[in-house]
Amino acid sequence: MSDLQTEQYLFDVQGYLVIEDVLDSDEVAELNQRIDDQNLPTPGKVQRFGSAPDGSGFLQWGKSFCDLLDHPKIMEVLRIRLGDCFRLDRIYGMYMREGMPRGGLHADYGATSPTSEAKPGEYFPFRDNQIHNGFVVVTWNLADTGPGLGGFCCIPGSHKGNYRLPHEIAAAPEDAPCVIIPNAPAGSAILFSEALTHGTAAWNGKHERRSLLYKYCVSHMAWTSRRVAQPEDIELTERQKVLFREPADPYRHFPSLF
Repeated sequence: MSDLQTEQYLFDVQGYLVIEDVLDSDEVAELNQRIDDQNLPTPGKVQRFGSAPDGSGFLQWGKSFCDLLDHPKIMEVLRIRLGDCFRLDRIYGMYMREGMPRGGLHADYGATSPTSEAKPGEYFPFRDNQIHNGFVVVTWNLADTGPGLGGFCCIPGSHKGNYRLPHEIAAAPEDAPCVIIPNAPAGSAILFSEALTHGTAAWNGKHERRSLLYKYCVSHMAWTSRRVAQPEDIELTERQKVLFREPADPYRHFPSLF
């Protein structure tokens, strides 16, 4: 079985996938140094940095951030979930220091979404040997995360659930055995469907958590009316430029990325 077949299977049954060692230590160090150069405030009530739409966010901080847009290790997996025509919808970074509390479990569409009955068309069941998801997130870890540390957490398989998240699990996810914090060392990429019930675990690591989130959606969809702008004075490849296009019908008005 090929690596891609394994990744496809695991993503299907779990709703998320961890790919380790995508970035080497030098690449992680460069990205962290560029973040250091921004002199961000100490993480506290605000856990996000470099957000977009409305500008280009952290993509403006250097080509190394733009190189992650269509990194070869993630593109074929995204293709399995989103098809040949998809776009970059949102980005932001997350950082946490020791003792910062967890966030709430949530899903942006599917049974647990608060607006699940008002947004048809974002999620389709498996059919004809194809999977159609509206949104998929790629989280690039620039510091070790996992059990005992914190970071991304989720309920595996919940993207296929048909019932809303029970209150007792939402109120105390740290006590629920079904909620896991996957091990994802620095240099890992975590991909997950927005239908997956997920969140941020309390941060217990001595080091600072740093993650970069790139959110992709099928080409004819958008989360808001605002767009991520292409960074200025950074040369993008033709494929990377396609990711910034306006939403449009696949193939007819939005080209294949492959």
